[in-house]
Amino acid sequence: MHGYGPMPQQPTTSRPSPATLTTVRVILVALTVLSCGLLGWAPMLRLAIVTRRPRDWFLLVVVIALNVGLFALIMATPDDPDQMSDAAALFMMLWILGLLAGVITYYLYAEIRHYNTLGTPAPYGAPAHPAPPLPYQQQHLARHQQHQPRQHQPQPHQPPNPYTAPATPPTPKPAPQRLDQVRAELDELSDYLRQENKDSRDGEGR
Repeated sequence: MHGYGPMPQQPTTSRPSPATLTTVRVILVALTVLSCGLLGWAPMLRLAIVTRRPRDWFLLVVVIALNVGLFALIMATPDDPDQMSDAAALFMMLWILGLLAGVITYYLYAEIRHYNTLGTPAPYGAPAHPAPPLPYQQQHLARHQQHQPRQHQPQPHQPPNPYTAPATPPTPKPAPQRLDQVRAELDELSDYLRQENKDSRDGEGR
């Protein structure tokens, strides 16, 4: 009974990267095939260590016994292939093929299924373990604080800084003198036209 304290965390198995898992699987399968099943205990040993299930440990013992029997059968065969009967050769071939197929198939299936149950690895920066649950008193206090309305805190009045120069209002720009210039030019033009009209009338009168 843990009371109101945090619940104990169960250790979780970290998942390696997919590249690491693929490399390990390829190496173990290659060793099993190249050794004609005599090293079939290697992938089963890894599987038993990873999953930690009694069934996998039992299968490891079975595979070791089969490997020992296969090794004894190979050592008992005569060196001359002609002296070996067809039944003995067929029996040895079936033993090797059955051991290879059983070990490789079960190893890949059980390990892939085991890591799929663990889920995808956590992204970089995310916590590997969840935060422990709060005790009852802390949870009650947190809920009470959530239900309380937040009070608006008035911001303190900041006095003016005497070292900063007061901002001067922008001076209005003088109005453009273009309009007066145009008006003066129009007056000159009208005077000129009047003078021309007057001269033309005096010429006709003469």
